[in-house]
Amino acid sequence: MSAVTATADRDAPRVPVHGLTVLYDAECSLCSFLRDWLGRQPQLVPLDLVPAGSEEARRRFPDLDHSATLDEVTVVGDAGQVYRDTAAWIVVLWALREQRPLAHRLSTPAGARLARGAVLAAARWRGAQWGGKVYRREDGWSYDPGLGWFYDPPGCDGGACATR
Repeated sequence: MSAVTATADRDAPRVPVHGLTVLYDAECSLCSFLRDWLGRQPQLVPLDLVPAGSEEARRRFPDLDHSATLDEVTVVGDAGQVYRDTAAWIVVLWALREQRPLAHRLSTPAGARLARGAVLAAARWRGAQWGGKVYRREDGWSYDPGLGWFYDPPGCDGGACATR
């Protein structure tokens, strides 16, 4: 769903955006880095950074496909607008004081191709970091920056573990 189709039924040209909620994958180092970077930027529109798939995200947005929010960045406007993928990145840049001119350039047809390429490059890097798979704490994975990934299967009491 593009930002255009997500907001068309809400009369988006006349509905101002006063705040955005950015749903990010808290288990992804790139996503967490970008969350921290966003938190340090001067904002024209306040950004609320919430881990995707979290209880908080599910409580706030019960109608969203929360498994999809873990696969692609999703931004929700305060009037119910939903932005995904490239449109989500553009609207987040638009919310930042120093990045708004870039967001306007990326919203043009030529800029949209560049923005899409950047999103695909980030997704490829993210996928390569984990062999094309995301490792989650609830599945038994943990990460130590100095040592790397560790796996402790859940429910392995007494050395007997279920296999998938």
